[in-house]
Amino acid sequence: MGFYDDKILPRLIEKTCGMPQMNKLRRHACAPLHGDVVEIGFGSGFNVGQYPDAVTSVVGIEPSDVGWERAQRRVASSSIPISRGGLDGQRIPFPDDTFDSALSTFTLCTVPDIAAALTELRRVVKPGGTLAFLEHGTAPDSGVRRVQRMLDPIERLVAGGCELTRDTAAQVRAAGWRIEELEQFYAKAAPKPWAAFSRGYAVDPG
Repeated sequence: MGFYDDKILPRLIEKTCGMPQMNKLRRHACAPLHGDVVEIGFGSGFNVGQYPDAVTSVVGIEPSDVGWERAQRRVASSSIPISRGGLDGQRIPFPDDTFDSALSTFTLCTVPDIAAALTELRRVVKPGGTLAFLEHGTAPDSGVRRVQRMLDPIERLVAGGCELTRDTAAQVRAAGWRIEELEQFYAKAAPKPWAAFSRGYAVDPG
C-alpha cells in the first residue's frame, strides 16, 4: 500500500465510520451474532462494545496496521477476547467450519473481490452459521444511483477502492447465503449517495 492508503486513509475512515450516531446501527447489526465470530474489516474497532452477550470471542481480519493499532484501546476495554487473525477477507487463514458467526460493517463495499470474500466466509463459518452485515451501496432510487455511478471513479480513488454501486444483498445471495432479515434505508449521517444502507443477516444453509 502507498503512504495515503497506509497512513492517511485509515484515519479518514475512522472519522467517517466512527460517528457516534452509527452506534445504534452497529448494535442492531451485531444483534444476531453468537459464539465465535470472525469480523472482516475490523478497522479501528468501532463494533467493540456493540457485540451481544451471546458472543464468546472475536477474530478480526484487518489489512491496515494503523487501523489495528488505533483499535487497541477499544480492544483492551472489551470483556470479550479479541484477536487479529489475518489481513485479507478473501483469504482467511482458518480451517473450514471454525466460526459460529461472521460480521462485516462498511467493508464489502471495498473488498476487491466481494464474491471471493463472501464465499470464504461461508467456508470458515459452520453450516447454519450467521453472517451479519451493515453496508452502504447501491441506492433504491434511480436518480441517486445515477449520481453514484458518476461519483464511483472518484470514490474508488480516494476511498481505498470503495464502490458506491455495489448491491450487497444481491452479492450475499449469489454467494449462497440465505438472507433471513434485510432492512434497506437512507441513514441521516451522510448525503444519499453515501447513505444508502443495507442491514441484515443471512444464514449458511449448509
